[in-house]
Amino acid sequence: MGFVRMEENIGMPPKSLFEAMDAHIGERAADGRFVDGGGLYGTEDAVNFVVRQGEVTRVDGPYAEGKEVVGGWAIMEYPTVEAAIADHEVFAQLHADHWPEVTVISTLRQISEGPEEPTD
Repeated sequence: MGFVRMEENIGMPPKSLFEAMDAHIGERAADGRFVDGGGLYGTEDAVNFVVRQGEVTRVDGPYAEGKEVVGGWAIMEYPTVEAAIADHEVFAQLHADHWPEVTVISTLRQISEGPEEPTD
């Protein structure tokens, strides 16, 4: 799974990035690597439930203390971790090429199929 963290309220990406992403995702959807993904709205309507010391507390956004938000996500399928890393670098480079004035952190994580055994 890949996701993109960025500053909130930095505006819309340039049209060239949208076009490059459409081509990038289209190629991966055509060969079966792209499973699902999309963008996320801002945190102004977000709802969090915080579990702390056995109690649940609801916390609604916006979050003035937050400096970054998750702006989008994608679930991809690769034959190897190395292939996933190489392709994720291509994805990050698209942002560098088409929206160089912003800081974007593009993270690749493996989806867990576990845990094998729950802890007691």
